[in-house]
Amino acid sequence: MSGQAASFKAGLVQMRSGLSPQANLDAAVKLIGEAKSAGADYVQTPEMTNILEVKRERLFAAIAPEESDVSLATFRELARKLGIFLHVGSLAIKLLPEKAANRSFLIDRKGDIVARYDKIHMFDVDLAGGESYRESRNYRPGEIAVAADLPWGRLGLTVCYDLRFPSLYRALAEAGCSFLAIPSAFTRQTGEAHWHVLVRARAIENGAFVLAAAQGGAHENGRETFGRSLVVDPWGRVIAEGGTEPGVILATIDPAEVTAARAKIPSLQHGRRFEVIEPMAEPAHLHAVRGPA
Repeated sequence: MSGQAASFKAGLVQMRSGLSPQANLDAAVKLIGEAKSAGADYVQTPEMTNILEVKRERLFAAIAPEESDVSLATFRELARKLGIFLHVGSLAIKLLPEKAANRSFLIDRKGDIVARYDKIHMFDVDLAGGESYRESRNYRPGEIAVAADLPWGRLGLTVCYDLRFPSLYRALAEAGCSFLAIPSAFTRQTGEAHWHVLVRARAIENGAFVLAAAQGGAHENGRETFGRSLVVDPWGRVIAEGGTEPGVILATIDPAEVTAARAKIPSLQHGRRFEVIEPMAEPAHLHAVRGPA
């Protein structure tokens, strides 16, 4: 792993992806360029950068395998041209005729893909008001947690609904991650209730920066996402936040803050493995203290 270096500037691209991968690509390229112009060294786009669609037929008619995906090829060339680390929060990538991956890509300054991560946890929920999602119908869940080295420290890759599974983030922190990426497309309903508190909790629990680019607003497919892209520091403070409109938010990231936070609260060193025992009618351990009748 590369040693931690001086501060760097992170740029989060907030989008409102629609049904056309080309239109979404054009919007992303413009915003990534704005982030670079503002001095960003690392730029992250949200979940489903290339398309936000739940209808099966339209989704699979629009997406492509990784090797022929136009968006991915364009992003690789853009990272090389701009000389940045470009983290494509996720693309819908066709694996089979009716199965896709929700896949993140970390691209280095040379345009090489240095890490891939398939979203592990599928968003299969029924919300109030008839809002319902079955991500597992269209997507194959990943099975491997992924960490990658940046010049400034180690990055843990996750996507959206993963946010609700803290053991994933603890595993990444224990693997040396100073930065946790959570590109997302949170619904407005769940975002209003939980987005800020969960993102801040993941930062506090692990003494890590959280970088979370988001989708925001009313999309062509009728879905409404929460927006509010966030950068949270290792002490749980929000240091940059977006609204609901597409745009770029920027924050300076100092890796030394990770070291400082973990020195104050060294919980990563204090974690212990344990077993959970099923309840019994008469707990066995009570026999030792009750004595004879």
